[in-house]
Amino acid sequence: MERTRVVVVGGGVAGCVMAKGLQDQCDVHLIDPKEYFEIAWAAMRAIVEPSFAERTLINHSEYLSQAHIITSAATNITESEVTTADGRRVGFDYLVIATGHAGGPEFTRSEKLHKYQGEHDKIKAAKSVLVVGGGPSGVELASEIIFAYPDKKVTLVHKGPRLLEFVGEKAGKKALNWLISKKVEVILDQSVDLESGSNGVYHTSGGETIHADCHYLCIGKPLASSWLMETCVRDSLDAHGRLMVDNKFRVKGHNNIFAIGDITDVPELKQGYLAQGHAAVVAKNVKLLMKGQSESKLATYKPASAFALVSLGKKEGVAQMMCLTLSGRIPGMIKSGDLFVGASRKNLGLKSN
Repeated sequence: MERTRVVVVGGGVAGCVMAKGLQDQCDVHLIDPKEYFEIAWAAMRAIVEPSFAERTLINHSEYLSQAHIITSAATNITESEVTTADGRRVGFDYLVIATGHAGGPEFTRSEKLHKYQGEHDKIKAAKSVLVVGGGPSGVELASEIIFAYPDKKVTLVHKGPRLLEFVGEKAGKKALNWLISKKVEVILDQSVDLESGSNGVYHTSGGETIHADCHYLCIGKPLASSWLMETCVRDSLDAHGRLMVDNKFRVKGHNNIFAIGDITDVPELKQGYLAQGHAAVVAKNVKLLMKGQSESKLATYKPASAFALVSLGKKEGVAQMMCLTLSGRIPGMIKSGDLFVGASRKNLGLKSN
């Protein structure tokens, strides 16, 4: 008998868990421009500690022993097949779109490891570092740098009125106080003209001058959905470029096309562990559909309540759980030591270390 054909587009945290969960029972094709999955929320640690990246960059072939891996970008979708940049046309019975946010230049795993080593060397040689962006990435990078190199001058500039604007005000305040206690200079309500920066001198919109040997731009990346504008799901994109899905993650207007992870319009914080939950629901539903189960038997998903963890160096952190905000060693024990890298690797059937 022919096996059910499932195509997964996107090899991030949602797509890789999706492909892993179905490879034993379906003919799975994973389409991704990269040859590896990166545990993205650990990237700030990898910049400062490149050896950490060895565990966070996982070749797709390590956990997908029975799936087909296509190292190319998807360029078009019809009701029955996906076209890739290298000219392949891959047919499907079910399609799962999990392209998340747009990344930077594509690297091989070895090239990416070399890049992290280069960033580490640059920070180590610098006396001062500028971090632009006060979201989770900017806060975590500044925290990692000052934790590893407490004598360096670290400046964080954020255009908003407070840090960590994606969560409550108390969490942002606690992160601010932690950074200040470590002698990080935090400048709020201002932006930096990085283009005009020369010889390590940068100017802010408020007229301040910052001296830094290197800088890092830590701002949100756009959704990787622009390529969908010319595909069969173009009418299922909302005004923000997200795919509209029902509570079973089916793309609006399509019974055999699903979307999971950050690219969906599910009203919740966009976080890795939630994307893994999306993948689990869709994997279950594809298996049920393969068995001919009725609509009423399919699993549904309820958007998660607000819960966020931001690491502050290796030992501390700040957490928000609904109305409760904590900072210090307790949230640090939950996330900051290993950044859930071991658990993520185990979830793919790999050794934690």
